[in-house]
Amino acid sequence: MEKKTSLKWALCITIIFVFMTVVWMNHKQYFSSSPYVREEIIKDYHEIPKYSKQKSITPIKNSKHLMVSAFKDHRINGRTRIISILNRDQLQPLFCIFQCGKNNDVTPAEIDMHSDHFGFRYVTTDVLCKNVPNCNATHVTLSLKPDMLYNLTDFLPIQNQIQEEEAFPYEFTICISNLFGSYNNVLQFVQTMEVYKLLGIQRVVIYNTSCGPDLEKVLHYYSEEGILEIVEWPIDQFLIPSRGWNFKEHGGDMHYYGQLTTLNECIYRNMYRSKYVLLNDIDEIIMPYQHANLHLLLEDLQHKHPDVGIFIIENHIFPKTQFDNSGRFNRTEWKKVPGINILEHVYREPDRKNVFNPTKILANPRQVVQTSVHSVLKNYGQTFRVPPDVCRIVHVRVPLQGSLAKEQLFVDKKLWEFEKPLLPNVDNVLNKSGILN
Repeated sequence: MEKKTSLKWALCITIIFVFMTVVWMNHKQYFSSSPYVREEIIKDYHEIPKYSKQKSITPIKNSKHLMVSAFKDHRINGRTRIISILNRDQLQPLFCIFQCGKNNDVTPAEIDMHSDHFGFRYVTTDVLCKNVPNCNATHVTLSLKPDMLYNLTDFLPIQNQIQEEEAFPYEFTICISNLFGSYNNVLQFVQTMEVYKLLGIQRVVIYNTSCGPDLEKVLHYYSEEGILEIVEWPIDQFLIPSRGWNFKEHGGDMHYYGQLTTLNECIYRNMYRSKYVLLNDIDEIIMPYQHANLHLLLEDLQHKHPDVGIFIIENHIFPKTQFDNSGRFNRTEWKKVPGINILEHVYREPDRKNVFNPTKILANPRQVVQTSVHSVLKNYGQTFRVPPDVCRIVHVRVPLQGSLAKEQLFVDKKLWEFEKPLLPNVDNVLNKSGILN
């Protein structure tokens, strides 16, 4: 009995050995000592289902790092740029794993951490991947080792495959980051959106971690209308996000729920979709003061400054604690809506010459390499700070100079110029989104 069992085991081992030898002989070219390590994907490529809706955050296996999205950067010979979030305390060499037909091709990665991290452990990082010869890759992932096995969900689609330099779907896109803390300032948001539409904005991208139930209805309305693109941003499922900008003061793993990451992601997301992008917060309006709309403003600025691709716009505070005395826009129906009525706040704080005045950015995305919140970190071309009498940010919020009396503030009724179309437009959104029902 024991002899028969031994013969059976010997026969099984022999069959397995022969099978493995045949596999090796048929596939040994994939394991050659070329500059690029290859690994065979088990499932036939044509049987692989289409990728599901892209995740906005993907962990890098066996690490403390995260990937966000991948883009072909035609400005650097078509190399792939992966927007990532890396832990500064646990930096390691990374490898780019490209999906090339049935195989994976591997190249060493170049890590380019952004200079702004405000003391937090996690920092926005560009991971640059060299091109692979004879590989028209559509998906990529990052790895600590070149020879790991991967699931389809580990790969990111490589966006911006086609370079477009002239005809863009949109002229102006706003990048807003981020919604968190159950933000529910509905009235200010709707008013701001409708003012921007009158100024010529065709697209708004918002990164949403959490918002209030009323704002959720409004976001759904604008998404259905087609102007709003919502990118789900569950950063709190991976890190302890900070509600502030300074690690020593606010703690947490990363600045403002990953604000710097989302701004950079939005730049590349819209690289070939929009002629210009505006990088600002949800309660700010980049407002032309000498032109009827953003198109005329940029046409004038580009004519005067043809080599400029980055326009810096000053922020000006309109305290929400100071109200217009006339009560002109103190509308009964809007009192039912949560949030600030920006039309009631026409008093603007004066500049403080000895204090840094925050700025935001209006840019040609194809001239941006890396951006921070108030300035661009790396770019092509020149930068120009726009005089505030030409364009400034209307920012209705808590005062920064709360000790000033109303008489010490400037009266600025620029928003009132939009009254005739703005009021019915806001009412229409509030009704159709179900806020006033």
